[in-house]
Amino acid sequence: MSDITVDPQQYIIHDEPYYEQVNREVELYEAAYNVRMPMMLKGPTGCGKSRFVEHMAWKLQRPLITVACNEDMTASDLVGRFLLDKDGTKWQDGPLTTAARMGAICYLDEVVEARQDTTVVIHPLTDHRRTLPLDKKGELIHAHPDFQLVISYNPGYQSLMKDLKQSTKQRFGGMDFDYPEEKLETSIVSRESDIDPEIAAKLVQIAHRARNLKGHGLDEGISTRLLVYAGQLISKGVDAEDACSMTMVTPLTDDPDMRDTLNAAVQTFFG
Repeated sequence: MSDITVDPQQYIIHDEPYYEQVNREVELYEAAYNVRMPMMLKGPTGCGKSRFVEHMAWKLQRPLITVACNEDMTASDLVGRFLLDKDGTKWQDGPLTTAARMGAICYLDEVVEARQDTTVVIHPLTDHRRTLPLDKKGELIHAHPDFQLVISYNPGYQSLMKDLKQSTKQRFGGMDFDYPEEKLETSIVSRESDIDPEIAAKLVQIAHRARNLKGHGLDEGISTRLLVYAGQLISKGVDAEDACSMTMVTPLTDDPDMRDTLNAAVQTFFG
């Protein structure tokens, strides 16, 4: 066991995270959790994958441990390591080990950013074994019956250097996410940013124009998250064009021509 006791209550989500279902994903995820199927969520940046996982953890009343994956993350960052202190060495569990012990949902966000030699440590947790070997400690953890592993990534940013191995992909059930249809996205932006639905609808229209430019000058379209940011600024009295520039143009591209194109779309609706 870890020398550091962790209270599962600190990972419980007590207030319901706002999430609007798009296509039966709530009931499908519940069915997957009932059989503790590892899940893989695919979709563009800012479309609601992380919010969905938070919502489901709240609904199922399970602790949620989230890991933001990056290229410098090592296997030890996930499973744990020995630490030195004044009394010598002590073992500290990593987030994956902590989740497996307590029966939490462990969410590895943007998992393709992690090195492939790091992600292979999840393999024995995602098949019939449901175990996690701690080689450095000489311990084999049998995952708590309530434990579930969830990973997510954005297929639009994939390359041959940043993709999951088939041996990893085929250990998961998969769910596709995308931006909501126009009416629902307008409702989400209006509610999340506390702005008039008419203004929210204009923001969504701008986003639709930008998303049509994906692959034609933009790597990614304007996300629902960025629309909410714009709406929040507008709700605080910021001029709509300035709010859109800060949240929907400047973060997306440094290309002057593409910025002019996006700014023209903003001026069409707010100029």
